[in-house]
Amino acid sequence: MLNSDHPVVPQPESTAKMNSADALFESQLPGLPLIGRGKVRDIYGVDDDHLLIVTTDRLSAYDVVLPDPMPMKGYVLTQISLFWFRMMADLVDNQLTGLTIDDVVTDPGAAKELRDRALVVKRLKPLPIEAVVRGYLIGSGWRDYRETGKVCGIDLPRGLKQAERLPQTLFTPASKAAAGGHDENISFDAVVDLIGDKLAYRVRDLSIAIYERAAEYALGRGIIIADTKFEFGVDGEGRLYLIDEVLTPDSSRFWPVDGYRTGISPPSFDKQFVRDYLDTLDWDKTAPGPALPADVLHQTSEKYQEAYARLTGAA
Repeated sequence: MLNSDHPVVPQPESTAKMNSADALFESQLPGLPLIGRGKVRDIYGVDDDHLLIVTTDRLSAYDVVLPDPMPMKGYVLTQISLFWFRMMADLVDNQLTGLTIDDVVTDPGAAKELRDRALVVKRLKPLPIEAVVRGYLIGSGWRDYRETGKVCGIDLPRGLKQAERLPQTLFTPASKAAAGGHDENISFDAVVDLIGDKLAYRVRDLSIAIYERAAEYALGRGIIIADTKFEFGVDGEGRLYLIDEVLTPDSSRFWPVDGYRTGISPPSFDKQFVRDYLDTLDWDKTAPGPALPADVLHQTSEKYQEAYARLTGAA
């Protein structure tokens, strides 16, 4: 049984209402060396032991960064991740430190602007896998099941419906693709080959434990977590840490309990709304991505914010 005394993440200093003028597509911090820009995050070096990660409002779909940022996205992803990091701290160490952006950025104005979307984290070596966990039959898992009766090589009973809860939680890892590429599902044996037997089993068991705890918690707040993916890293001594983002609308499928039924792809609090719009376009899913209408950005932002409010209890 979960402890009900979970942390509630506060609202940012600025208003949480959507304002397109406030969206951050790309951060600029001249005082720190830029290590790289991912699909969503800008990563800066602090020292030998720490990084500064800024979560922007960039929006990606089908592994393509779209040209229009989604206001509030970086804030929501950061605060939801903090919430889950704290809840799961008894299961696994995480990337968080006792430092804030104010400790590492000398410009007070820049620090204030990025405070609610920036984390100073441990400098760790990411594992070369995505730890994907599935609780429901949807997405690529549903497509795989229709074609083979399996999900990522795992046999399942016949006659399951789209979006049906799986008989057991599945760990279906993927390899990390190079920039611009697509992650590919791999077997558990391949994970063992990549990171070793002991670490592979620990990552698998932790991923399932984190997902199942979160799924139970979220269900009590009207959200089904259909699936998710985690990232892990190790320090110089081989100690394992939960890193990157955790159980956000970007890394997970969130469904409202009151809109759920099998046989369809349920409505969601994640960026499936954006994918559904993109699927109506004559676009080949390669860069550059198409511009998004303001109403699509607005409605997607509202979905992210509602998920944040339901999960964390923020007003």
